[in-house]
Amino acid sequence: MISVSLNRRFAKLAAVAAIGTLALSACAANEPQTQPGGNTGGDQLSGQLKGQGSSAQKVAQDTWIKEFQTKNGGVTINYSPDGSGAGRDGFKNGAVDFAGSDRAYKPEENEAGKFAKCESASKALNIPVYVSPIAVSFNVEGVKELNLDAKTTAAIFKGDIKKWNDPKIKALNANAQLPDADITAVHRSDNSGTTENFTDWLNKAAADVWTEKASGDWPAALKGEAAKGTAGVVAAVKNGKNTIGYIDESQARELTNAKIGEGSNFSAPSVEAAGKALEASPIETGRDANDLAIKVDRKAAGYPVYMVSYALVCADYKDDKTAKLVKAYVSHMGSSEGQQSAAKSAGAAPLPSKLAAQVKTAAEAIK
Repeated sequence: MISVSLNRRFAKLAAVAAIGTLALSACAANEPQTQPGGNTGGDQLSGQLKGQGSSAQKVAQDTWIKEFQTKNGGVTINYSPDGSGAGRDGFKNGAVDFAGSDRAYKPEENEAGKFAKCESASKALNIPVYVSPIAVSFNVEGVKELNLDAKTTAAIFKGDIKKWNDPKIKALNANAQLPDADITAVHRSDNSGTTENFTDWLNKAAADVWTEKASGDWPAALKGEAAKGTAGVVAAVKNGKNTIGYIDESQARELTNAKIGEGSNFSAPSVEAAGKALEASPIETGRDANDLAIKVDRKAAGYPVYMVSYALVCADYKDDKTAKLVKAYVSHMGSSEGQQSAAKSAGAAPLPSKLAAQVKTAAEAIK
């Protein structure tokens, strides 16, 4: 009798254990599974986001949006590449949920209470997501290669060098058949982060020639041909004669691009060279946590004419649903997948590993 009683007791315990195991398995099966793109299977993202800004980011943004919407069928993202200045203004006044900008908000621009979509105590975060060389593109009949240094480039765009066969250009290009033709230097007509990065290089590398400060607005006193947006500059250089302009390299691939350097060392624009230069550029001091504005080193080894382009977002959004969508989308931009796809589609330089980790932390902090 004792043996039978014990056997029944053990049978009941075994049954209870089996039921518990099945219950735990069922719970595990019902747990939301993490999906690529930052959402979970049990908590699907939905809604709309509006972005505006950098025309240089256009190809990368098109790629990121397509990827993100494929993974999150309930999400619609619209990005209008109207220029960095328009993006910064649109984000500030609440016309859009995020902006793309080829420069960060300056400290005096980034004060709590200035951004319509953000909580009153919240500042904006400058999160780097796109790094690209800036090509100095030219269209001169019979000239397939061109070397330029910073001082000569500055003199061309300032209007001090007016002819393609100027002795200063010839000195850098001994084997080129440079024509006795007027130079048409093309610049952006709109406020542009590409302009700001280009003039930042001229100011830092050729300060005795380019005395103007770095600015997103082309100096009004300087002549040249003005064109709106990256596409406008591409068209003006491509369709004009004896032209030269500065363009995000990802959109200058059908054009002929100068090599930039000093002395006898000249480099064509490349993501590898831009990435190498970026590694030597620190985060600006005095910024809030997760505000990753970068102090670009224009004299570092590599290709010095490049831009770091940012996603501008709220540290703390008024609307929780918007915050959730922006957080997931910016996380995708900065992810390994997002960076590699931008490298493939837009020729962008993937973020260095240390900076990529900082971007991940900053994106996850959005609320």
